[in-house]
Amino acid sequence: MSQDSKVKTTESSPPAPSTTRKRLPVLDPSGDYYYWWLNTMVFPVMYNLIIVVCRACFPDLQHGYLVAWFVLDYTSDLLYLLDIAVHFHTGFLDQGILVVDKGRIASRYVRTWGFVLDLASLIPTDLAYMQLGPHIPTLRLNRFLRVPRLFEAFDRTETRTAYPNAFRITKLMLYIFVVIHWNSCLYFALSQYLGFGRDAWVYPDPAQPGFERLRRQYLYSFYFSTLILTTVGDTPLPAREEEYLFMVGDFLLAVMGFATIMGSMSSVIYNMNTADAAFYPDHALVKKYMKLHRVNRRLERRVIDWYQHLQINKKMTNEVAILQHLPERLRAEVAVSVHLSTLSRVQIFQNCEASLLEELVLKLQPQTYSPGEYVCRKGDIGREMYIIREGQLAVVADDGVTQYAVLGAGLYFGEISIINIKGNMSGNRRTANIKSLGYSDLFCLSKEDLREVLSEYPQAQTVMEEKGREILLKMNKLDVNAEAAEIALQEATESRLRGLDQQLDDLQTKFARLLAELESSALKIAYRIERLEWQTREWPVPQDLVEADIDSEPEEGTSKDGGGTADQEGLPGPV
Repeated sequence: MSQDSKVKTTESSPPAPSTTRKRLPVLDPSGDYYYWWLNTMVFPVMYNLIIVVCRACFPDLQHGYLVAWFVLDYTSDLLYLLDIAVHFHTGFLDQGILVVDKGRIASRYVRTWGFVLDLASLIPTDLAYMQLGPHIPTLRLNRFLRVPRLFEAFDRTETRTAYPNAFRITKLMLYIFVVIHWNSCLYFALSQYLGFGRDAWVYPDPAQPGFERLRRQYLYSFYFSTLILTTVGDTPLPAREEEYLFMVGDFLLAVMGFATIMGSMSSVIYNMNTADAAFYPDHALVKKYMKLHRVNRRLERRVIDWYQHLQINKKMTNEVAILQHLPERLRAEVAVSVHLSTLSRVQIFQNCEASLLEELVLKLQPQTYSPGEYVCRKGDIGREMYIIREGQLAVVADDGVTQYAVLGAGLYFGEISIINIKGNMSGNRRTANIKSLGYSDLFCLSKEDLREVLSEYPQAQTVMEEKGREILLKMNKLDVNAEAAEIALQEATESRLRGLDQQLDDLQTKFARLLAELESSALKIAYRIERLEWQTREWPVPQDLVEADIDSEPEEGTSKDGGGTADQEGLPGPV
């Protein structure tokens, strides 16, 4: 190896592990770490939104806790600075793929308005403290530019929380509090500008006993602002132009706020009603139907109790409709995580392929039965099987009282009726009466759904039929002779079908040969006709035929088609 190649190899080799620096990871914008950082940013943003305005309008609050405000101010500034660093390490989606290249992330971030606002919120306006003094917190109003992070955190939380409607109401109340808080601070500042105690509208003179305390000042201002913005009334009449303008602005704000609150509450209530309607069936229509048709009171009471049981115990009967908007694979995973453990307990489904069980899980239909209600009766045609999810069911005699056995959670029945097993002496008829002792939750799997799924899994169908046959043998419900006769009949039928298929193939072959021969004969005839046409063109024309052709040419004054003029035909000529 040459010296140059050695140098190149050395230069292209990676640095030693001891010299490499560990790079910071890239955050997924939909991940947990980014979500928790957003929640962390809520505190400094809310601190600046609430405290800075309060300190600017209540001088005693600013002077009394100056050291604490400096610590909190610069702690929030540090979090603001870290938030910019987090932005430079937060990926984004490009064509659905998370981009983790730091250069692309930084280039994209610095070209957005968010970067401009983030930088503007960190402009060191506090340096003016050196000339104006440390008691002017209004210099920090540029920190309000980070409010979009607050809205982003709220949106993420609303998506992730299990109680979105409660969170919306809490968020609305927080917004109302911030607006009233700002308005109360402005009221106190306006009162100070106009002069405390100058009239009944402004804040009373702090020289009066009790009104000099900071807590009393804030609570009085907050109460006065609440009265105005809620349009409750019972406030002193304004006396000066500034007071009138303040009241008019507050009334306009109150009207807008009232409309916003009503709209938000209506939206929350509508979402709650929509969610309830999606999860639980509406019983109002059923009640009206029974009332119109004069259903007896006892049956009507049973129906109402059934609806009430679903509502109180949060039981759903329309899972398919709830999950219908999810992609098929994601819907299957959700259904598997909820119901696969129940389906895998069924003996005939054990050791089946995982993909088969996943498809079967999507076919399960939850059903709830009331106390004393029959799930099936002896002699009924069996079109579905049942898996007990919760509750107890009894195998009873025809009198409905005598109990032979009690079935609990995890057990199943009716599985043989949905599989066509040869020699089944009971056919597809139910062999027992099954009655619910209390409220029972079952999973129903229909025969059609099972057949549709098994059509794609013939091997699994064979295994399930064999397991069903073993169960029937243990129950002495399998007629071996009838099974053999059915198998022989099926084999004979299949043999005849194979013979018919063979004959059909032979006929198709003969027909194809005949069609080929016909096409060949037609082609040969066409070729012969064409040859004869070319041969006749070369034959000499006889002389007498040529002379006859000349004689037959029309003379002058006669028509070309052999007819004469009108005089030759004996008809009157032209006048």
